[in-house]
Amino acid sequence: MSDDGRFQARDLPAGLPPPGPTARQHSARLQQLIAEEMAAAGGRLSFARFMELALYAPGLGYYIGGSYKLGAEGDFITAPEWSPLFARCVARQVAPVLTALGGGDVLEVGAGSGIMAADLLEALAAGDAMPDRYYILERSGELRARQQALLQERLPQWHERIVWLQRLPDPGFRGVVVANELLDALPVHCFALTADGAAERYVRGEGEHWRWCLGPVSDAALAERIAALQRDGDLAVGYSSEVNLAGEAWVRSVGDCLAAGMVLLIDYGFPRHEYYHPQRGAGTLMCHYRHRAHDDPLILVGLQDITAHVDFTAMAEAGHAAGLEVAGYTTQGAFLLATGIAEEMDAAPDDMTRLRWAQQVKKLTLPHEMGELFKVLALTREVDGPLSGFAWRDLRDRL
Repeated sequence: MSDDGRFQARDLPAGLPPPGPTARQHSARLQQLIAEEMAAAGGRLSFARFMELALYAPGLGYYIGGSYKLGAEGDFITAPEWSPLFARCVARQVAPVLTALGGGDVLEVGAGSGIMAADLLEALAAGDAMPDRYYILERSGELRARQQALLQERLPQWHERIVWLQRLPDPGFRGVVVANELLDALPVHCFALTADGAAERYVRGEGEHWRWCLGPVSDAALAERIAALQRDGDLAVGYSSEVNLAGEAWVRSVGDCLAAGMVLLIDYGFPRHEYYHPQRGAGTLMCHYRHRAHDDPLILVGLQDITAHVDFTAMAEAGHAAGLEVAGYTTQGAFLLATGIAEEMDAAPDDMTRLRWAQQVKKLTLPHEMGELFKVLALTREVDGPLSGFAWRDLRDRL
């Protein structure tokens, strides 16, 4: 392997800027780790394991390493970064649940820069619905440090209420779990349909490059899911896609620890019949690097985000299997409108702010922006009555 790892500028798709020397050295260290594990495994790794190492390898993975990911200086911008109105609308759904429970905690999983936590806490305080504790589960030490600095600066008066966790709480948690753009970044298994049957997609080394290859399906649950997709859909030879077993396991784990309350999942994706549509025959893998999107997860290892769209039917099934009620499913645009984003915009303190917020609302709600592709799924336990965020457009019948 070269000093810069499996990286050659000529390998980058057009329009992607090459990383600098420090970034290339960081990537080289991660790729050496991957190469060593790959050799020990017989020369190839499932894509799920490759993606897990690329994103979460201790000290080296994209989400664990030191580069800044969010905002104008990073690789992508999430909804809370676009506008404070996003978290204010989430607060309008969280507050009634906390009130119905007679109080409780909030757990945000994967809190990014910490801006959603700050905006959400401010909105809950303004609505007299402060949680007893605001927990943040964050695997990245670099992001955790940024969150702590931001929240200490903006909310020093509530410092004692904010607690960082290394794992999910023990069973008995009462309150609300919020996960915005978490599921799309969990490792996915990739599969392909061939003339000889279903195969799993693996990654192997070839000189200075990573390459795809096919092999037997490595997991019994994955094999069962692929067989069910073949039975239920008109999927031809050559079709390829992904299955997010890790996301389903995470939802079940959250269900196991939730005694009462709500799990609010916000991400981009589709119900199963749309996700595994014959016309979506190349899957949904997507990478984000310096605000540019492309579909090659085997380059820029450790330097780019790797994502896959969410099969919301699978997540709803996982929640149901854990004893949770599927209490609502809708588009992000409909959810934000139902939770009063227009009223929040109208309450702007001046005309310039109102104009700025109007542009943000368009980005968050319009169908050709984030409004339709992003979905919101609510799973509940011991929460009675309808949820306001799904009053405009409840799409549970499409799951």
